Amino acid sequence: MESGDLKVFQAVARKGSISKAAESLHYVQSNVTNRIQQLERHLQTQLFYRTNRGMTLTPAGESLLKDADRILHLLHEAQKTAQEAGNPNGPLRIGSLETAAAVHLPQFFTEYCKRYPKVQLSLSTGDTHTLMQRVLHYELDGAFVYGPVEHEVLKQIAVFQEELALVSNTREGSLPDLLREPILFFAAGCSHRRKIKNILKEEAVPVHKIIEFGTLETIISAVQAGMGVSFLPASSVRYFQTRENLFLHQLPERFRKMNISFIYRCDLFLTSAFEELLNGLKALQNGR
Repeated sequence: MESGDLKVFQAVARKGSISKAAESLHYVQSNVTNRIQQLERHLQTQLFYRTNRGMTLTPAGESLLKDADRILHLLHEAQKTAQEAGNPNGPLRIGSLETAAAVHLPQFFTEYCKRYPKVQLSLSTGDTHTLMQRVLHYELDGAFVYGPVEHEVLKQIAVFQEELALVSNTREGSLPDLLREPILFFAAGCSHRRKIKNILKEEAVPVHKIIEFGTLETIISAVQAGMGVSFLPASSVRYFQTRENLFLHQLPERFRKMNISFIYRCDLFLTSAFEELLNGLKALQNGR
């Protein structure tokens, strides 16, 4: 069994299908299928249930996934250890909420990359739940998520403070009236939903209609077009406010506060690249 086999197995297990795993690995589907079949023959056990809906792990597959996560993490740590000589260098895999990536991180990472040009930074976006899972499964070194986060294997640094606001394409309107419009959210996993449900309950407004979108850009465009209203960090909306028909409405004070924290595993091997990242974030925290 090779580490490459485990990477393919891990990708299929996480994505739930051969085609999605092949796309994420930049392999052809037949290659992925053959690697899984060879792995099952080698282990003499079935690792997946094949259904019309995709691939689901068998009990043996679930057990192997835990071992694969641990083994591939150790290999990644060994690679980082070998790269530790000299100045910060090597891969640095970071995740972020899309709103934070658009507003807060460009300047921070521009300065970081200028200071440490040998670091191979990658930044991917997602919702808080997805990013947490990717950090927990060693797929990301760390991530910027809505906090505070409570998890026994995660450390966190509170870095940015945000104000949640309602955004619509009209300047006027009371909060109850605006809340009766369709509400536009990021796809399932949006961290604001519980808070929005509390606002609706307090204002005695029933949930009218929820429409989900994949990106900040599409939500903003849909609000402009009058499809509905949304709840977003005020700073991310101001980022787009050169556009017409885009207005912020302040929420009651108890619903406004939002914190963005940087999370990482307690057992993460801290390369010099990662330590310098933490130093920069702590400086931001102290300068607030």
